[in-house]
Amino acid sequence: MTDPARPSGERSPRKRVTNYGTGRVALLDAAVRVVARGGLRKLTYRAVAQEAGVTHGLVVHHFGSRDALIEEAVTHAIRSSLASSTLDIGTGSPADFATGLVDMVEFGPELQAFQYELLLEARRRPELQSHLRSLYEEYFEATRRELDRILPGPASRGMSRLVFAALEGLVLHQLVFGEREATEEALTELRSLLAGLAEGPDGR
Repeated sequence: MTDPARPSGERSPRKRVTNYGTGRVALLDAAVRVVARGGLRKLTYRAVAQEAGVTHGLVVHHFGSRDALIEEAVTHAIRSSLASSTLDIGTGSPADFATGLVDMVEFGPELQAFQYELLLEARRRPELQSHLRSLYEEYFEATRRELDRILPGPASRGMSRLVFAALEGLVLHQLVFGEREATEEALTELRSLLAGLAEGPDGR
């Protein structure tokens, strides 16, 4: 159907992208893809609108400012990653630890690339750290909760950070180099180490 508000013969930008939708989540997904491809400097209302196949005004209407768009995109990306990684699966079994990590990277690389772009940019622009610090605590806390279920005693802050750092390094390596099998092998070793710690010094 022709848009009566458009001059005859002018192509609608909606034809460029299909099935992304025009809701808030669809716009946040578009923002994640824009940053994943070109870094934070490429994140503009117009770039998000073009990626999502909507009008510039719709993006402005939903977010109001670029800072609000960045903050909500960070929150969206981290919570989406947490949901897909099964980091906080809740079984207490070392064999189940981070079972969704490999698939999370393979099927959602934009989410991971987006977060690394933001982390690097935060080194140059300290004002971005407020967008990342409290939300990254969600990763640390999810790791700690799962370790508490696995280990015989409460996981220390250092242990939680160490294990999360290992996971994050594996995600970055797989994101850049692929090598799904290498990630799976490393996770197997990590789960084996956790299983040994779960038994405790007396073998229980």
